[in-house]
Amino acid sequence: METKAVIYARVSSESDRQDTSRQIEDLKRYANQQNMKIVNIYEEHISGAKKNEERLVLTECLEYCRNNSVEYLLLSELSRLGRSTLQVLKSLEILHEAKVSVYIQNLGLYTLQKDGKVNPIVSILITILAEMSNIERSNIEYRLNSGRKNYIMNGGKLGRKKGSVKTEEKMKDEYKETIILLKKGYSIRNIAKLQGIGISTVQRIKNQFINNKE
Repeated sequence: METKAVIYARVSSESDRQDTSRQIEDLKRYANQQNMKIVNIYEEHISGAKKNEERLVLTECLEYCRNNSVEYLLLSELSRLGRSTLQVLKSLEILHEAKVSVYIQNLGLYTLQKDGKVNPIVSILITILAEMSNIERSNIEYRLNSGRKNYIMNGGKLGRKKGSVKTEEKMKDEYKETIILLKKGYSIRNIAKLQGIGISTVQRIKNQFINNKE
């Protein structure tokens, strides 16, 4: 017997469309293996740090699940639902009240048991993971801001000097934190905001040090 499922996929910026497509395709394959019928797919391009009220596609997705007897909401990973612990738990509460179980693919876990009750172990794990993600984001932002202030206090100037041509090694050293964030999967837009540099600069670094190395 087929069960009804919805896919929700999210990336932080418009430039990450391929990543969104991979999320959807992976979840479609899983649904097919589990005899789930995908009745709707929601795709959103917005930061996971935003409040649920600002994420219109997520709000629409939650409403659809709640009002259409959906049994499962499929996610590629917990962070797709959000990076704020409070916002993640709010979404889960709405879904669980409607008896919608959330499947988190990278963990291989469902938030509800077969009897419809919340899985207590999964609930604890989700809270811990969401909080760790939140702490990591805050720590990265703090380190970047601190490093930028120290750089300026020591006479450094942000941005590229006119007429300067950087060697690859100099760029790699100057944008070391940017490269680390790119490798961790942070969006270009978020990295630009965190580091106070232009989106085009982050894109250039990604092309030179990430895409060319693949």
